[in-house]
Amino acid sequence: MAAFTLTDAKNLSQDKLTNYVIDEFRKSPLLDAMVFDDTVKPQGGQTMSYVYNRVTTLPTAAGRELNTEYTPQEAKTSQVTVNLKVFGGSFSIDRVIAAHETQVLNLVQFQLEQKSKAVRSLFADWFINGDSAENMKAFDGLAKALKGSDTEITLEDSSLLDLSTAASLKANWQSFLYELRQVEKLLDGEPGVIGVNSDLFAVFQSVADLSTQFQQTKSELGTQIVKYGNATIMNMGDKPGTSNPIIPTDEKTGTTDMYLFRIALDGVHGVTPERNKEPKIYLPDMTRPGAVKTGEVEMVAAMALKATKAAAVLHGIKVVPGASTTPAASPSRAVYSASFDDIPSR
Repeated sequence: MAAFTLTDAKNLSQDKLTNYVIDEFRKSPLLDAMVFDDTVKPQGGQTMSYVYNRVTTLPTAAGRELNTEYTPQEAKTSQVTVNLKVFGGSFSIDRVIAAHETQVLNLVQFQLEQKSKAVRSLFADWFINGDSAENMKAFDGLAKALKGSDTEITLEDSSLLDLSTAASLKANWQSFLYELRQVEKLLDGEPGVIGVNSDLFAVFQSVADLSTQFQQTKSELGTQIVKYGNATIMNMGDKPGTSNPIIPTDEKTGTTDMYLFRIALDGVHGVTPERNKEPKIYLPDMTRPGAVKTGEVEMVAAMALKATKAAAVLHGIKVVPGASTTPAASPSRAVYSASFDDIPSR
């Protein structure tokens, strides 16, 4: 498998403007951490579909007595096909501005920066919420892949995790870490990412003030990084062109969700065609006829979940005051509740 990251793509590129756009995409902690696989076929060539087997039942092992046989048991998989999607955006610049505006290069870079911001937000949105059945232009995301699985958890009573005020956060932060670990233990390995919205990200920052188990740093691009153990707490941000969070907070209950996943080629990873490893830019061509010139930013990608136990979601974390304190639990989701007063160090 030819795994690569955006950092690898930048190292292979000699074009300064392309590197600038890659850096803009890397400002998304999700895209900066993402590992991509290509869609090269064994017999040669490439395709817009990525077919893999998702592990749904893990193998077991046991001892046996002499002269007896093992009880047969097989790991089970289901075949999944991921269809790569094309997404991006364009911008226009009048040739008069190009001819007479001395800062035209900065203007182009400004438009590239803004368009790159929108494209990376769309990738993050589809990574969580994408559903090709509702929007054929989107790839399927984690919410759809985890629905009804053993790693989709809903708290029975959100008051157990009420973190909506300073007083409740101070009273419940240890219970919050307990519940976080209860979800972590469902995974097949330590999660590298915990995806949240801005409300829950603020909660993590406040919990970090009370706990010694967090680290707060900045990436080389200036992005704030909060880590719990080896997991990076990622604010997934807003949907492109809006102030609507990718992971919403329910206005009535004040609750939100938290996604945990392990980025790896046997876990959660991105998919893109070979020789199209980085987002593509198409600059306005001022030498061509036409008064208005068009530039574009485009990406071809999708998300793959190789094992259901490589990702999990916890529903029902109360982060803002709401009209209700106890949301109804979905019968299709696993339900548990717990509280804990004394938490040992990680």
